[in-house]
Amino acid sequence: MLYKHIAIEGNIGSGKTTLSSMLSNEKNVRLVLEAFSDNPFLPKFYKEPEKHAFALELFFMAERYQQYKQFKNQDLFKTQIISDYFFIKSKLFAQNNLNRDEMQLFNRLYDITSSSISNPDLVVYLYADINRLQKNIKKRARYFEQDISDKYLQSIQNKYLDYLRKQNDFPVLVINVTKVDFILEKDIYMKIKKLLLVSYDIGIHTIEL
Repeated sequence: MLYKHIAIEGNIGSGKTTLSSMLSNEKNVRLVLEAFSDNPFLPKFYKEPEKHAFALELFFMAERYQQYKQFKNQDLFKTQIISDYFFIKSKLFAQNNLNRDEMQLFNRLYDITSSSISNPDLVVYLYADINRLQKNIKKRARYFEQDISDKYLQSIQNKYLDYLRKQNDFPVLVINVTKVDFILEKDIYMKIKKLLLVSYDIGIHTIEL
């Protein structure tokens, strides 16, 4: 790969874990996946978001930090990796889900942990409209996700895109996958692979497949 660390990001149901796994298997590079199923607060959050949001976001941040700490200790960043998230995700979801007082405390903890975390060399954001996200969510049938609202998905989408447009630390490819299926359509998957062989300037680059 041209890049040492590629982070595949996207909204809930965008296909980031699937694409990360496909690319990692084919290129034989280290795969790093978020262990969302280990978070005991996730099903509780979708039932009572205000009650469980703070515990949810703290747990996710701690888990992500632990993964990155293991990378550093094992020198894994000297090898090539593909991940299905990057660390700023913790802050973006917290901004969406926490109240003001909770966010102030979260920011203090985030600043402590993020100071030792390096950015990926390339971020690929899989963009899909809300209708497509909902179809994907229904298809994969995780019971605690079935009542996610369009409003919630849109707010997460807005947080991501606002941050990605404003950041000036790494290149970002925003790939529109609303009307394509990179699993079944091999030509689409080939196009995505070719995009990862190009050197991009820092900032955002929008791709229509």
